[in-house]
Amino acid sequence: MNTRIAQRGRMAAAVTLAMLQLGAAHAQQDPSATPSADTSAASDGLKLERIVVTGTTGGTSKMKSSNSVSSMELDTILNNAPTSAAELLRSVPGLRAESSGGEGNANITVRGLPISAGGARYVQIQEDGLPVLQFGDFNFTTPDSFVKIDSTLDHLEVVRGGSASTLATNSPGGIINFISKNGKEKGGSIALSRGLGYDQTRVDFDYGAPVSARTRFFIGGSYRSGEGIRHSGVNSEKGGQIRGNLTHEFDSGFVRLSFKHLDDQSPTALPVPVQVNNGSISAIAGIDPRKASFYSPYWVRDAVLNGSNQRVDTRVNDGLRVKSDTVGLEASFKLGQGWSVSENFRYADNAGRFIGVFPSNNGSVGNYVFATGPKQGQPYAGRAFSAVVFNTNIDDASNTLSDTKLARTFMLDSGKLTTTAGLYLSQQKLGLTWNFNEYLMQATGDQPALLQTASATPGLIGPAFGACCSRLVDMDYRSTSPYLNLAWESGALNLDGGVRRDRQHASGSANQATGAQRYLPSTVQQVDYTLGHTSYSLGANYKLQANLAVFARVSEGVAFNADRILFGTPLDGSVPVALNTVRQLEGGVKWRQGPLSTFVTVFQAKTKESNYEATTQLRTANNYEAKGVELEAAWSAGDFRINGGLTLTDAEITGTAAADVALIGNTPRRQARFVYQLAPTYDWGPASFGASLVGTGKSWGDDAHTITLPAYHVVNAFLNYQLTAQVQLSLTANNLFNKIGYTEVEGDGHAARSITGRAVKASLKYAF
Repeated sequence: MNTRIAQRGRMAAAVTLAMLQLGAAHAQQDPSATPSADTSAASDGLKLERIVVTGTTGGTSKMKSSNSVSSMELDTILNNAPTSAAELLRSVPGLRAESSGGEGNANITVRGLPISAGGARYVQIQEDGLPVLQFGDFNFTTPDSFVKIDSTLDHLEVVRGGSASTLATNSPGGIINFISKNGKEKGGSIALSRGLGYDQTRVDFDYGAPVSARTRFFIGGSYRSGEGIRHSGVNSEKGGQIRGNLTHEFDSGFVRLSFKHLDDQSPTALPVPVQVNNGSISAIAGIDPRKASFYSPYWVRDAVLNGSNQRVDTRVNDGLRVKSDTVGLEASFKLGQGWSVSENFRYADNAGRFIGVFPSNNGSVGNYVFATGPKQGQPYAGRAFSAVVFNTNIDDASNTLSDTKLARTFMLDSGKLTTTAGLYLSQQKLGLTWNFNEYLMQATGDQPALLQTASATPGLIGPAFGACCSRLVDMDYRSTSPYLNLAWESGALNLDGGVRRDRQHASGSANQATGAQRYLPSTVQQVDYTLGHTSYSLGANYKLQANLAVFARVSEGVAFNADRILFGTPLDGSVPVALNTVRQLEGGVKWRQGPLSTFVTVFQAKTKESNYEATTQLRTANNYEAKGVELEAAWSAGDFRINGGLTLTDAEITGTAAADVALIGNTPRRQARFVYQLAPTYDWGPASFGASLVGTGKSWGDDAHTITLPAYHVVNAFLNYQLTAQVQLSLTANNLFNKIGYTEVEGDGHAARSITGRAVKASLKYAF
C-alpha cells in the first residue's frame, strides 16, 4: 500500500511540474507579443507549427491541434539506427514497443493500454494514411512485419489517443503513420552499408524529380542479404522492397498513383530458455538471450499439414517471410464555394510465412545422442530442451481499403466552421495454416543440433501442446464506417468533435486437425457474425499566447477482435461476441520559448477487454485503468540539439472474471512505471554525431506479480562525416553497450525474450 501511495505521489508531482511550467510560460510572455526570431520554426525542435495530416480531417498544425502528436524526420530516424519499425517506435514518447522479435511480430501499445494478446491491438499502423493491416493483432501476421525503414520514408507521425477513435477503425489508442516521399524535392541518393561483426550487406536508393511543370515522380527502395545480427550459420536475411509514386497537380487539387513491391525474409527472435529464482530471471549457460538463435544449418525439413491434408516439407531457417504488392490512388480536389472532396484507396496483396523456434521448457541435463550435425551419432552429455517450431503459413492477408471525405468550410463572422463527412470501407482477408511440431534440441544458442528421439525423423518428438495447433483459418472481415467531424476555429480557439459508426461483418471458417492429423468437415467452425459500435471524440485547443497553448479531449473507441477469438466460442451469431473498448481523458500544454519547446499531456484511459489464448485455451475478461503524464521536449544551442521524452504511468487491473479476482489492483504485466528517451546531437564542421538513450523501469512479467522484468536502458549512437558535398560516411550502433533487456517472460518462468545485442554498421552514401 505504501508503495502504491508513493508511486501516485510521484505521478502527482509530475503533473504539478507540468502545471508550473504552464504558469511560468504564461508569466514570461507579453499577451501582445508576436513570435520573435528565436521562436521561429528553425529553432522549434518539436516542429509545433508543422501541419499534421494524421488523425485530422484536413490537416492542422500541432500548435492548433487538440491531440498529442509526435513527428520524426528521416535523418533523425536513420540516426537512431533502428533495426526494425518497432525499434524506431521506442523513441516516441507514450508508445510501448517491445522490439525484441526481430523485424516483425512486435508488441506495440500506448499509454498503459494492455498487451495481453500480442501485436498492436489498440493502435493502427498506417502507410500514407491507410492501415497496413486492418487488425494489429493477427496471430503471426502483424502490420509492423510489412513496414520496412529505408530512404523511401519522408517522416513519421504518431497521434496518441484523441481523434484516432473517430478517424480510423481499430485505433482507440492512436495512429502510427509512416509517410512516404513523393518527389516534391528533386534529387536522390544511393547508399551501401555493411554490418561490422555480423553478416549483413544492404543497398538503399531513392530518387524524385519533376516530369513536367505539374507532374513529378518518386521511386526508391532497399535490398539486403546476409546472416543477420544473431549468428545462425545460415543466410537468414534476403530481399527488400521497391516503392514509387506519380503525382499530377491541377489548379484545384492533385492525383497520386503509388505502388509497393515487398519480398523480404528475416529471422525472428522468440523467447529462449531461462531460469527464474525468487522472481529474478537468469540466463542458462550456453544461451545468451541477446544473441541466441535457434536457426541452424543442422535443422531437418519440418513436415507440415496443408489444407488439403497433404504433408509438405518446409525449411525452418526461412524465418519470417513477407510479400506485399500494393497499388494506390490518392486524390484531393476543391470544388468551389468551400466544398472539397478527397479519396484515399489502396489494394494490397499480402502473404508470407512465419517460422520461429519456441522453447516449451527450459530443458534438463542428461545423456543424449546427436541426431544431426557434424557429431551425428555421437553421445551428448549436457542440457537439452523441447523446441516447438511455430510454423505458420500466411496464405492470404490481402486487403482493399477506401477512405472518402466530403468537406465544406463556412466562413462566418464569428469564425470558420468546417464540416467533414466520410465513409471508410475495408475488406481484410486472413488465411492462415498453423503447424506446431516439437523437437528435442541441444541447449546452445549458436548453431544447435537436434538430438535423437524415438521418431524416424531426426529430433522429432511429435505435434506440440497436445496436438492443439494444426489449424486452418479462412476469414473475411468487412468494415463499413461512416463518420462525421465538425471543426470550429475562432481566433485563438479551436474546437472539434467527431462521431464514427463502425460496423464489422466477419465470415469464414476455422478448423483444427484431429488427433490423426487430418482436417475433417465435421470439425469445421463456421463464422458469421456482425458487430457495431459508435465511437466519439471531442477536443478543444486554446492559444493563450503565440507560443503557448492548452488543450483537452475526451474520447471513446473500439478495437474489434479477429482471429484470436477463433476456436474459443461459437462465432455463428448464436451468442454475443465481445468488443474491446477504450475511454480516454487527456489534457495538456504546448510551449515554445527561444530554443526550448515542450509538449506535456496528462491522460487517463479505461479499457474493457475480452481475450482468448489459442495455445493455452484460456479465456480472459479484464478491465484496466491507466493514468499518467507524457513529457516531450526539445532544446537547441547553436550546433547542439537535444530531444527527450518521459512517460509516467500508473496502471492497474480493475476487474476480472471470477477465477482471477485476486489480480484486481495489480499492475498489468510488462507495464513499467516509467519509460524515457533522450537524444543529444552535435554538428562539428563536416561531422555530426550523437546518441539516443531509451530506457524503461522495471515491470512485472506476469499479472500475478511473481516474476520481475528488470529495468534496462539502451544506447544507440551515430557518427556522420561529410567527405564531400555529396558523399557521406556513417557509423551507427544499436545497443552500443550490449545490454540485456527482457521484454517478456512465460508465466511459469521457463523462457524469456530479450532485445538483441550490439549491432554496428558502416555506410557510404552518395547524394545527387
